[in-house]
Amino acid sequence: MFGLAVSLWAVQVNAAAMGRHSYSDFKKPGYCGMCHQEIFQEWQQGLMSQAFTHEWDQVEYFKLALPQARKLEKVAGVKAGCIACHGPLAFLSGDIPPKPASAGTRANEGVSCDICHSITGTSEPVPFNFSYIIEPGNVKNGPRSDSQSPVHKTRYSKFTTSPELCATCHDEQSPYGAWVKTTYREWKAGPYGKEGVRCQDCHMYHAAGKAAAGGKMRSDLAHHNFHGSHFPNKLAGAVDLALYARKKAVKRGGMLKFRAELFNGKVGHYIPSGSTEERMLWLEVWAIDANGKSYKIPVSRKGFAGEDYTIADSSALAYQAIGEIMEIKGFKGLKRDGNIPDGARIFRKPFFDPKGRMTVCQWYTVDNTKVDYRIGPRETKIEQYSWKVPGGIPKGRLVIKANLLYSEVPSSIGKFFKLPEKEYAPLLVNTATMVINVR
Repeated sequence: MFGLAVSLWAVQVNAAAMGRHSYSDFKKPGYCGMCHQEIFQEWQQGLMSQAFTHEWDQVEYFKLALPQARKLEKVAGVKAGCIACHGPLAFLSGDIPPKPASAGTRANEGVSCDICHSITGTSEPVPFNFSYIIEPGNVKNGPRSDSQSPVHKTRYSKFTTSPELCATCHDEQSPYGAWVKTTYREWKAGPYGKEGVRCQDCHMYHAAGKAAAGGKMRSDLAHHNFHGSHFPNKLAGAVDLALYARKKAVKRGGMLKFRAELFNGKVGHYIPSGSTEERMLWLEVWAIDANGKSYKIPVSRKGFAGEDYTIADSSALAYQAIGEIMEIKGFKGLKRDGNIPDGARIFRKPFFDPKGRMTVCQWYTVDNTKVDYRIGPRETKIEQYSWKVPGGIPKGRLVIKANLLYSEVPSSIGKFFKLPEKEYAPLLVNTATMVINVR
């Protein structure tokens, strides 16, 4: 395993090879959009088109990954490896490192039409780390055997319709041998993989339509917006949430005991998945008394190894590698949990760098096996709460409210790098309330 990890970030010569092609080998998305108008519009609005230009990805590569790759031989491969999936046109053309998005090069096209529809397979038995085999040209691979085009040739490709296509970039191993992205492997090992429900079935919903102007009407056209965690409408309701208490009344000064149950009934992999070193999913619980005053209720501990990483703590610092990479003197780290209130349960899988510190630098990750407290597909997690009701609380209606929230990066990191607030603002996944009578 270790030997494999050392070599795979050097370029995979049997698959996507840096500099083997040129920008001119690939059509621009706008060219494809002249015929595939609706698909082009969907792609423009999705994250595939922003895989390189997305604000956090620009910061992560140009301020963290690239500078460290230039300093530390062990991670030198990420200089090109990151771009193989986030800016594949630049990687395949040997434009490494590419210029920042502000320069307006073709790297900005992200994962474009001609990338996915030129991929013919993978060099790995189980794909990961940009192991796609790509053959650009006048033949475009797709999901049908009866497609016809006046502009290019078409070819049915089983690989195009398979989850393995997604796995070539959505599963990743760090230069240290740690599996830092395992979305495909999570799906494959879970109930949806066993039932044959593919990535495309959820992230490329199917409906009636035409793939191109003048094309056949299809009943099952795959749409190309690739909705995922960046879209509030995809997150909303992804995890069911309910509150339960055996007793519906409590005395002032008494102990209120209740539980929150969370069921992942809609996500075919763990939630969060993908870049789990930075993605945040947490449960906040509050009591609101008859006068409208709010009280924070911390989760009860379960006592498992590594649990401290799953309970919000405003005093905990992490991400110290950022200061080292950026050469910031006296940098002690950033708030590990951002603005999450103390005592909230965090559903996370923390990553650790060679110095044992929690990190968001996935390429600098040695271990992430200390704790995995995410919610698996069709898994239920139950959180217990015991709260001593204040003696002076007003009698009457007491509302217990639970909010399940998500953000792409910790707010402390978002603010430090001056990202747009939308990158770290909490998104509501689900909410539940329960009414208790205070006597």
